[in-house]
Amino acid sequence: MWVALAFLSAFLLGCYEVNKKVSLTGNAVIPVLFFNTLASSLLLVPFVLLSFYTTVLDGTAVYVPRASLEEHVAVFIKAVIVLSSWMSGYFGIKHLPLTITGPVKATQPVLTLTGAMLVFGERLNLFQWTGVLLAIASFYLLSASGRKEGIRFGHNKWIFFTVLSVVTGALSGLYDKHLMRTMDVMTVQVWFNVWQCAMMLPVLLFLWYPRRGKSTPFVWRWNIIFVSVFLVVADWIYFYALTDPNSMIAIVSMIRRSNVLVTFAAGALFFREKNLKSKMIDLLLVIAGMIFICIGTR
Repeated sequence: MWVALAFLSAFLLGCYEVNKKVSLTGNAVIPVLFFNTLASSLLLVPFVLLSFYTTVLDGTAVYVPRASLEEHVAVFIKAVIVLSSWMSGYFGIKHLPLTITGPVKATQPVLTLTGAMLVFGERLNLFQWTGVLLAIASFYLLSASGRKEGIRFGHNKWIFFTVLSVVTGALSGLYDKHLMRTMDVMTVQVWFNVWQCAMMLPVLLFLWYPRRGKSTPFVWRWNIIFVSVFLVVADWIYFYALTDPNSMIAIVSMIRRSNVLVTFAAGALFFREKNLKSKMIDLLLVIAGMIFICIGTR
């Protein structure tokens, strides 16, 4: 069941990435990220109010229990990690093609795997290892595809931002597995979004707003709301999958990166991105990796 939930989360995550690309193209990153966190918080806060002051949600999967100070501190740490990942990832996706950022992000589970083996003692079988190695191979082939578009992985700062997003995203995945051992799904999801919004507000008001005339102007797009909707649902399904005692964060993270199928299709159909034939090989390696992982998890 947790594998199926991971794949559903991956599809929704792909829709989230596509809407994020539309939101950020020719747009200011900081206000887009702020409104994403604000919209996510507004979507989730009603569940807090209904849980705290009524009995409507009692016994349901969306009930939000009251959190202790220690739990808020733990969730705040997650919010810092995720916001770091999002901030760097947003700048990367704004300046790079989806057919580049998607496969790069798809290698994130390799780092998660390393951490899962060291921290949680997870072990992979032969099929799962094959899937991971194929994902690693796709990253190196992708760097060759990027050079055809003038994107040199070792000298492009937006590639650096994307890789930083991958590293912090992997750290977040490991931390999620830790949190889901003792904490409620809704507690984590609701409050990490609220804490992110609280952190983004001073960034918006004191860092971006006074200098807005010297940077890319902000343009409101309804895709900003769609980003939040797809992300909230994808994350809820992801957290719920991790509550299964048999779930493996290394495998869940790898499956979630299959969202590259959605982003690659969007890059080809809607954004008319280049060198699709060479990038298709990278994509096929990712797909093959997902197949081997699924076989190994049965």
